[in-house]
Amino acid sequence: MFEILPVEDKKEQKKLTELCGHPYFEELLAYQAIVEGEFCGLCQFEVKKEGGRIATFGWLPEKYAFEPIFIMGRAALNFIDLCGVHNAFFDAPGVDETLVKAIGFHKNADGRYEVDLTDFFKEPCKHRKTE
Repeated sequence: MFEILPVEDKKEQKKLTELCGHPYFEELLAYQAIVEGEFCGLCQFEVKKEGGRIATFGWLPEKYAFEPIFIMGRAALNFIDLCGVHNAFFDAPGVDETLVKAIGFHKNADGRYEVDLTDFFKEPCKHRKTE
């Protein structure tokens, strides 16, 4: 069993980013993935009027499992969407393109990973645009 939970304490967020080898950004929100009661991954993101943004996204290599990490990315997108922001970007470095695309992002004309969240969670199986 796994859980995706918000990280509400900034000291805890800082500690978890260090475990993942990522920089800590105090101004960002964070979700953590927990598998069988143990921390396995962290996503730091922000919600701005002009678009949401996943800034860091990572996991402990020895604890990696696709499903919880994938759901952690989707949870961040869902939060962004529920805040009324319907465009998001994936700017986290060092993440496999297959995972980024599975979460729902595609490269835009500028080469930046982007997703239109309009109705994304109403029909999640139909979220992909024809390429």
